[in-house]
This record gives sequence, C-alpha cells and structure tokens, in this order.
Amino acid sequence: MELEEKIFNAGVVGAGGAGFPTHIKAKSKVEYVCVNGAECEPLIHKDYELMIHFAPEIIKGVNLMLEKVNAKKAYFGIKAKNTEAIESIEKNYTNGKIETTLLGDFYPSGDEYELVYAATKRLIPPHGLPLDVGCVVNNVETFYNISKADEGLPVTEKFICVAGAVNNPSTFFVPIGTSIQEVLDFAGGASVKNFGIFVSGILMGKLTFDLSEVITKTTAGIIVLPSDHYLIQRMQRPIHDMNRIGKSACDQCSYCTEFCPRYLLGYDVQPHKVMRSLVFTTSGEAVWNQYADLCCSCGLCTLYACPEDLYPREACNQGKEYMRKANIKYEQPKPVKVHPMKEGRRVPLKMLMKKLNILQYDKHTPFRKDRPEPNSVKILTKQHTGSPCNPIVKKGDLVNKGDLIAEVENGKLGAKIHASISGTISHVNDEFIIIDKEISKK
Repeated sequence: MELEEKIFNAGVVGAGGAGFPTHIKAKSKVEYVCVNGAECEPLIHKDYELMIHFAPEIIKGVNLMLEKVNAKKAYFGIKAKNTEAIESIEKNYTNGKIETTLLGDFYPSGDEYELVYAATKRLIPPHGLPLDVGCVVNNVETFYNISKADEGLPVTEKFICVAGAVNNPSTFFVPIGTSIQEVLDFAGGASVKNFGIFVSGILMGKLTFDLSEVITKTTAGIIVLPSDHYLIQRMQRPIHDMNRIGKSACDQCSYCTEFCPRYLLGYDVQPHKVMRSLVFTTSGEAVWNQYADLCCSCGLCTLYACPEDLYPREACNQGKEYMRKANIKYEQPKPVKVHPMKEGRRVPLKMLMKKLNILQYDKHTPFRKDRPEPNSVKILTKQHTGSPCNPIVKKGDLVNKGDLIAEVENGKLGAKIHASISGTISHVNDEFIIIDKEISKK
C-alpha cells in the first residue's frame, strides 16, 4: 500500500492549523520537505514536548515523506532556544538528508511563508502554496501521525497543551471529541473563579466560554485567562464597536503595516489602508479592501503594533470576506521582494507576551503519560479543510477505538474520521457523532 493511501486511511490532517488533508501533500513531487517545529504562539509548548519525547516517530514520518515526494532534502525548523528539543531531534538524523534550520524566538516564525523563506530563501508567490516553490510543509505532530499511519494506526488522539491560569499546566494526549471541561479538570482545573479560554492560541485561536466544546484534530491546546484580563475584555467587543472605534481613532500612522510579517516578506498587505474601508474616506471599500487579500491573520497588527489599540486584523478579515464575496482576487503589481528592514522589525516573543500581559503565565507544561478517559466523546464530522465527512454508523452501533465512523465523499477533499474511544453510538447527525463508553465490545 502506498504511503498516501495509508495516510488517507488513517485520517491524517495538518495538526498545526487549518487541517489540510495530508494525503494530498504526499502525492506531490518536490525538492524540499519543511518540518515546522517553530511553535510561535505564546504559552503553547506542545510541539516542544513532542520533539523531546517522540523524536524517533517524528523523524520516521519525515523520512517516509522525503522518500514519497522524492525530495532531496528536509529542513527541520526549530527555535534555537529549544536546545533540548534540538538535541533530541538531531540524534535521530540517520540518512544525511535532514538539516536543522535554527529559528529566532520571534512571532510568527511558524508561518509557512516565513519557514519556507528561512529554510530555502524561496518566496512563495502571492496567493500561492509551498508547492509552488518546490516545498511541502507539515507540523511536527503531523509527521508523528504519518509514522503511526504507516503502522496502520488512525488518528484518534490529539497532543495538546493546557496553559495559563490552571493549577497544573501540562501537555498530554487526549481522545478526539473530549470536552474542554474534562481537559481542564484533568489539568487540575482553573486557578481563578471566572475565566475565558483561548482555543489553539491567543493570537490565531478563538475565544470561548463554552466548556462543552470539544477537542479536534487541529486543537493545539487551551489557554485559560481570568475574565477580567485585558485580552478577554478586548476580544469580547462586538465587531461593530471595533469598526466604530477604528473609524474614529485611526490616525493612519501605518505601524500596523510596518510590523506586518507578510508585508516585510514582500507581499502587498497594508492594514493601515484597509482601515480606510471603515469609511473615514470617500474612496470606498473596493479601493482599500484589496490590501487585505494576502493577509495571514496572524494578529500582530492588532495585538502588538497598533499604538491606539485598534483592530486592523479584524478589518483585514472583513476585507478578505468582501473580496471573496465579490469574487475579486488581488493581483500584486510588483514582484515579491523582502523588505530591507525585515530583520530589524521582528517581534521577540517575550516582548509580545509583555505587551499582552501574559508573562506570568509562561510556565513549563511538562508531558504527562496519563491522559483523560472520557465516558463520552462528541466527534465532529468536519475537522479539516474541505467537506464534512458522511457518518457510516447509526445510533446503537457498537464501535471500538480506531473504527471508521465517517467517510469522505467520493471526489471531495476531506479526511476520514475514526472512533476515539470504544463504546456505543448514542447520537448521529451531519455535524457530529457521539460515542458513550458504557457499553463496549468485549
């Protein structure tokens, strides 16, 4: 069986963000494989722990992908400060085809455009993919899952980090579909009475107060912050208030643009111009929203660069939505060329955390071998880029951990879904499948 078929059967997706089905990448033919171990979101350290404790599995996955895509070399991106992870990874290099790319402790060093440039000095074209410059990029956990897929083991668990205002910050595997409440309980509970939770990151994740939400294949972790924290208060503001404040207070200083990582790489992203779409000029949205089309939504403009504490990232997100609905694609007029001030405008992670007032929560999150054992899981049918899967089980069916429970429709982009615990199917619809543990196969 070819590797891409094993990956497809195992339901492997990008574990670091959007969840792009990995079997598609395995069908490519490229020069380079780029391994993303940068992990630049503040407070989350799950990739660091994975590299220390599961380096052989990660490197096995890298070597499998190297051979499959016929690449001549792999670049393993790790922050230079993570010396223990570097040592753990490098002692598993055996074939001379993997080289470490040392990264600075900056945000967002894990952006694939940044990583590809750091490793190969190649610039992905506007609206392009790493494939366009002969690269395939995957997160370290994705390579771990590739190695397991090669052994016939599907993705049923997620490696996550629980950090912030919790009693026992830690990193561990958790069955997919486990509730945030159970994950939080497993980490000793919150250390404050009232709190909000950032799922998968403060900058690029989402804020929730719903503890019944569940872990998916792309959940990097959960960060708990007190309800009165600056970031919680800020993110709760309605979008129309964000726009109203931006319309009245933006003085067009252009700091949001000058610190934009994509702008500094040479892409025509100009958040300060997008802010004009909030209608404090007479030029109109169509003129200014085009400068949002290449934005990666990293959040640096909103949460670090803006001296007025405004919301240029949110304006860019609205601009991209406007462009999509209008079926307009911005064509960058000039070739991509790295800004001469790029290196001087990098944002150190410590400075970012100080600005966000979260330095006190930057603590070690050690790996735990034990894991939550939920009595029930709610498994979403869409945990990946593409179309939702179609359930192939019905209420009352008995399943074992690892059994296939939802399939990809023929011709559609997606990834198979498997049972994360053994038990009885208690609910099935187009959006999720619930498995209860009480009754299971002997």
